[in-house]
Parts: sequence; structure tokens; C-alpha cells
Amino acid sequence: MIHVLDGDILSGAEKRLSAIFGFATEPSVADSFLKDGDVVRFGDVELQVIHTPGHTPGSISLRGKEAVFTGDTLFAGSVGRVDLPGGSGRDLMRSLSEKLTLLPDELVVYPGHGPMSTIGREKRSNPFLRDFDVALLG
Repeated sequence: MIHVLDGDILSGAEKRLSAIFGFATEPSVADSFLKDGDVVRFGDVELQVIHTPGHTPGSISLRGKEAVFTGDTLFAGSVGRVDLPGGSGRDLMRSLSEKLTLLPDELVVYPGHGPMSTIGREKRSNPFLRDFDVALLG
């Protein structure tokens, strides 16, 4: 599963950037494509897809009842890179300000890298969530 806007990333190692790091990977095709608002179900778990572009055009976060998996959008104390192909600082800031900061403070954040946190902790201490640059938001 992958967001529809990132589906082409699976088609080649150069698009996934694995080739520049010397990893040989085979092209693949997604079993299904996700979009904002979709629900991913497995077992008794339901996760809502939140489209959070910025790291890539199709970056997503997955929200459950007590946690949100933010991938490379939000980390404890930082955010994902936007300097790789498809990245956008403006889109990332919008994803943070218009989507993730609106989630409940007690929601546990499981990022794609690093330690877990909470939405509240990130709103209080993460400089990317505390000091939105209005110019970036356009």
C-alpha cells in the first residue's frame, strides 16, 4: 500500500533513491493505493490515513485510537527531510500546522526514525511546530 501520489516511486531504484546508496532493488507495483481519509484495517486495528505531504508528495501519517504513525513527516524534536526530489518545505509546514497539530495532545507519536513522543510534547518543544514561519505557509 502506498499513497497514490507516491506510487511511481516503486517503479525504479533511482526514484526510491536506493540506487545512489548502492542498493539493488527490483521495481514493484503497489497492491493498492491510499488517499486521505482511507482506513487501513488489519486484525482488530483500524488506522486512518492522513495525507501529510512534504517529505514526499504522497507522505502519509496513520492515526489509530491512541497513536499516530508519522513516518518521515514528524520526529521527536524535528521533522523529515524536504531536500530530496519531491520534497517541499511549504507542504511539510502545512501538513504540520493544518493536520498534525490539530490532533489530540495525548496522542502518542511513533515516527519513522527515533524515539516516540506525543503530539502535545511536540507542540510544546519541537521548533518546527512552535514557530511556524508564516512566509512558508503562503
